[in-house]
Amino acid sequence: MANDLTNSSVTRQNILNNTLAVKEIQNAVGLKGILFENEYKFLKRQIADFFEVTERTIDNCLEKNTKELSKNGYEVLKGKRLIDLKLVLSKDSGNEIDFATKTTILGIFNFRAFLDIAMLLTDSDKARGLRSAILDIVIDTINKRTGGNTKYINQRDEDFIGNLLRNEDYRKEFTDALRDCVDMGNFKFMVYTDKVYKSIFKENAAEYRSILKLKNKENVRHTMYSEVLDIISSYEVGFAEVLRKEINNKGRKLSSYETDKLFIEFENQKLWEPLREKARNKMASRDLCFRDALHKNLEEYISSVPQADFERFLGQKSMELDKRLEEYKEALKRLKERD
Repeated sequence: MANDLTNSSVTRQNILNNTLAVKEIQNAVGLKGILFENEYKFLKRQIADFFEVTERTIDNCLEKNTKELSKNGYEVLKGKRLIDLKLVLSKDSGNEIDFATKTTILGIFNFRAFLDIAMLLTDSDKARGLRSAILDIVIDTINKRTGGNTKYINQRDEDFIGNLLRNEDYRKEFTDALRDCVDMGNFKFMVYTDKVYKSIFKENAAEYRSILKLKNKENVRHTMYSEVLDIISSYEVGFAEVLRKEINNKGRKLSSYETDKLFIEFENQKLWEPLREKARNKMASRDLCFRDALHKNLEEYISSVPQADFERFLGQKSMELDKRLEEYKEALKRLKERD
């Protein structure tokens, strides 16, 4: 698993964007570096010494991964900032690092860039060991925040409960329209729900259940992210309106053929493209990162999870559903008391 970090830029970025885990890793490693601009920085020589490789090896890593390392904290100092760093080094009598006073540019790494180097180096035993420790800490951090159950990590989002409740209302409009407008048996509810799911994230309910390993009694929508619930609600309430308009025009219930044709026209509207793109990206990327669940039909939409999402689902604002429901009930009680 540790070796996968050297091959997957998405996995590396997910780890580096997890600020909670990075803090734990920094505490575990205990590497101080040079305190500069309120952050510990590291010179190339320090990085090379730590990983027991040559400075040329670090140079090669930089050349191959400049964009990624720069994104994660590597930078080149010059001018006043370089002078300020030299002053810090000159004042630190315990620092054994020195370099030519005529140096006009100097590359430095922060701790995130240091970790990135650890995940990129393939010929350092120390880097391999650190990669294993990184993975253990990341997994442990997520487990501590979620109680070991990432299946419902979506419910820790402060927007989840409101979106779920609104989704229930829109869902009823959808099922009522299917009941009133489509000339089929009860099988139609499953058929057209699956059509919505397949259109949005390329999986039907059974496929989604299998990927997330849901039990029969577990509600599929209770595991979905707010953004996915939003587009499902839009599809369902929108198609409900299409059905009712069509039945008013025809004065009779619609056949399955007519309903299928209407749905194809509905899902092919250009307005859905950016919304589907967003929903697919959120589902594919978050599930791979937080749930270790791969949606194969959505692999092309996988990207790294932004720092804001780690705070959203693991940070101080995140909360388990039972606590959020309790807050929601208390808020409703206060509103009732005002009336």
